[in-house]
Amino acid sequence: MLLANAGLEFEAVTADIDERGIQAESRLSNPREIALLLAREKAKAVSSGHPGSYVVGADQTLALGNRLFNKPAGRVQALAQLRDLAGKSHELNSAVAVARDGRIVFEDVSVARMTMREMTEAELSAYLDAAGDAVTTSVGAYQLEGVGIHLFEQIEGDHFTILGLPLMPLLAFLRHERLVAV
Repeated sequence: MLLANAGLEFEAVTADIDERGIQAESRLSNPREIALLLAREKAKAVSSGHPGSYVVGADQTLALGNRLFNKPAGRVQALAQLRDLAGKSHELNSAVAVARDGRIVFEDVSVARMTMREMTEAELSAYLDAAGDAVTTSVGAYQLEGVGIHLFEQIEGDHFTILGLPLMPLLAFLRHERLVAV
């Protein structure tokens, strides 16, 4: 959606990689480095089947201090994550990598700091009811562009970073390479 709204023509191709396996094998613990590693691996995996094309890979991690979060498996896990995040600040690390012919030609990581408000069990339950199955599609069990906005009291960072793609640095790279005219 972000690329389409920016007027870019592209083909969406799913990277067939084992994200958790790659993360475990890397032994990385830094959320920024993990996001960048996974963005690189996605871009390289798709690039190998599309010679001559510029391939964009992206990934996002959510960290509360040293603790990394993954997408919740269901409502119970989503509720547990939201309890842990409520009243605290966490960081979203959004990485983008561009590969061409299997080689990374650009990468960037942007960070956003998100502070959730304190919430009662009734408020958390009401949020989960309103959000439905969408809570399992994003790390942290929220989507800021939807009902998830109600969870926050403060947000610091670029909107596109929060949505999972450092779009401004990517567009600057594409302009630099003369891949877009605007």
